[in-house]
Amino acid sequence: MIQKVTLNIAGKELILETGRIAKQANGSVFAQYAGSAVIATVCCSRESVEGYDYVPLTVEYNEKYYAAGKIPGGFIKRESRPKDKEILVSRLIDRPMRPLFDKSFGREIQLIPTTLSTDQVNPPDILAIIASSAAVHISDIPFNGPVAGVRVCQVEGELIVNPTYDQIEKSTLEIVVAGTKDGITMVEGGAKEVSEELMIEALDKAHEMIVEFCTLQEKLRELSGKDKLPLVTLSYSLENKGAIRDAAFSRLETACFLPTKHERHEGIRAVKKEFEEKYSNLLEDENQKKLFDALFEDMQYEILRSSILKNGKRVDGRGLEDIRPITCETGILQRTHGSALFTRGETQALCVTTLGTVFDEQIYDDIEGDKRENFMLHYNFPPYSVGEVGRTGTGRREIGHGHLALRSLKAMVPSKEDFPYTVRVVSEIMESNGSSSMASVCGGTLAMLHAGVPMKKPVAGIAMGLVTEGNAGSGKYAVLSDILGEEDHLGDMDFKVAGTAAGITGFQMDIKIAGVSPEIMRKALDQAKRGRLHILSIMNQCIDKPVPQISEYAPKIVTLRIDIDKIGALIGPGGKNIKALCEQHSVKINTEDDGTVTIFGKNTKDAEDAKISVMGIASDPEVDMVYSGVVKRIMDFGAFVEILPGKEGLVHISKLSRQRIEKVTDVLKEGMQVQVKLIEIDKQGRLNLSYIDAIDPNAKRDEKPKNNIQKR
Repeated sequence: MIQKVTLNIAGKELILETGRIAKQANGSVFAQYAGSAVIATVCCSRESVEGYDYVPLTVEYNEKYYAAGKIPGGFIKRESRPKDKEILVSRLIDRPMRPLFDKSFGREIQLIPTTLSTDQVNPPDILAIIASSAAVHISDIPFNGPVAGVRVCQVEGELIVNPTYDQIEKSTLEIVVAGTKDGITMVEGGAKEVSEELMIEALDKAHEMIVEFCTLQEKLRELSGKDKLPLVTLSYSLENKGAIRDAAFSRLETACFLPTKHERHEGIRAVKKEFEEKYSNLLEDENQKKLFDALFEDMQYEILRSSILKNGKRVDGRGLEDIRPITCETGILQRTHGSALFTRGETQALCVTTLGTVFDEQIYDDIEGDKRENFMLHYNFPPYSVGEVGRTGTGRREIGHGHLALRSLKAMVPSKEDFPYTVRVVSEIMESNGSSSMASVCGGTLAMLHAGVPMKKPVAGIAMGLVTEGNAGSGKYAVLSDILGEEDHLGDMDFKVAGTAAGITGFQMDIKIAGVSPEIMRKALDQAKRGRLHILSIMNQCIDKPVPQISEYAPKIVTLRIDIDKIGALIGPGGKNIKALCEQHSVKINTEDDGTVTIFGKNTKDAEDAKISVMGIASDPEVDMVYSGVVKRIMDFGAFVEILPGKEGLVHISKLSRQRIEKVTDVLKEGMQVQVKLIEIDKQGRLNLSYIDAIDPNAKRDEKPKNNIQKR
């Protein structure tokens, strides 16, 4: 039976419908808003497994090109591997929903939201978050939801909920917020140096809308919800649990506070191994081994949190606001265009900047429409960074962390008009214990400045944590600055904040508990600001402005503007003229419809020479101007010289010298580079030239006039 619920948003209906499409899934919801439509389905495996210590959830958001009336570009005309954008939206759905599934459900869960239609006005990702939660909420899969997502932008000083693409493009703040009726659980976004107060205001506005979306999903469940499947109750318990805990707790506590990550892990491993050997007979049973591992995990959880809340002491001995030691180095790689090594405690990022041309821009072909980007950031997290053996490659982690670092830096990267290079930053994580994405922001800033990129302001980032006791709104809590990996894993919040000294440019927050109060949020943001300013002060001691000259190994770019009606002459029939210029000067030339011409050369001389030629084509010949030309044809009465591409003039034999010349070939030969003066444009438009030596016998033959065009 088809059931649907609706909610009016800004004069348009949000419709959630079930019972018409994909009825064999455990749950399916067809969501529509304006011209956008998403179908979200969820299924779980038929058999349950006892003792899962994680939630086996996969989220596979995908977009169909037909949704926007497009056929995929390239040779393969069907959707294939996930695009970065699809992976990022999958993470937006996964992160707020995963904590609301119970590990004791014991079944694999697969959630597939698919964008079927888009009007290219309203982004479908928020619709996908809502539809995904609704599909699970009405299904028979146990779920402590619903959750909902909302996008908030600040446009011309006003906060707008669920903005259009055009509004997002004009915004100074863009955040995607997800949560339950009880509170916010996830935030991700970028900004142009906004204040902490504006962030709080935007979060409050977002949660008001989240409550309405959650209420809508509850109405749909009342109409068509299924009875929930049972959780798997363990039929066994850990034998000798009390004795193991009593004997191991104090020794584990000592190991948890050793100075370095490696020492702590080795110390904990040694204590655990000793008890594994002591109870080896018991642990031959796989179920007992799982519970034994869980007990040690629980003890570490208790030790870390208790120390922070009672004593204000963290596992590495720092206070709550202390930042680990930071070192910054630039120029450690000789042949790259810019490089930096940023080290914060046991987290280290080697960042490299490469400068390219407009031909190196990233081209995106997706349902939002084709677009180009001249700033890229790629993040790599090899297994050696945490001292492990593993596969290398680009996974969801690399894409997600890289996107956060990119958003944090993007607002401070100069515009294409101010700096006509394509900029690529690569962050290679050399060590990791604490936020490597924020280390990538810091290292990326240093590497770009070292490459000569005129950033508007330096950007730094910091990861904040939270440990609570009891109710997060009224119980005891501690906000942690510059969290370690252990504090991220065992804490209640991971909040990454990046920005300049003036304001926030990027942020990402995941909260594992419900009901984080505005007071906690304000404290976390204020504490993050102090930490960010501290990090920036250290970075500025290393490098605080771009180097004056870009690397000799970087391409040289010259930009000029010509009259729009001269673009055709520059390009020539079939591109003949522009191809000839590129070959002549060993450059690449790009033209824009507005008359902007960009020249890319391997060195400054090639680029400047090409610029002179372009200026010559774009200029009409002027009497009394001196031109550098090429002898094309020699006749008995004179020589024809090409002074501009496609424009030739005659140097009569009488204009070759002050002395009498018997033959033109006594002075000129075909192919010679010569300097000539335009002395007349006759009524028929013909150009009459004079050899420059006839005017100035003392001029040096190999001396070029300024810009190859000189008023005489």
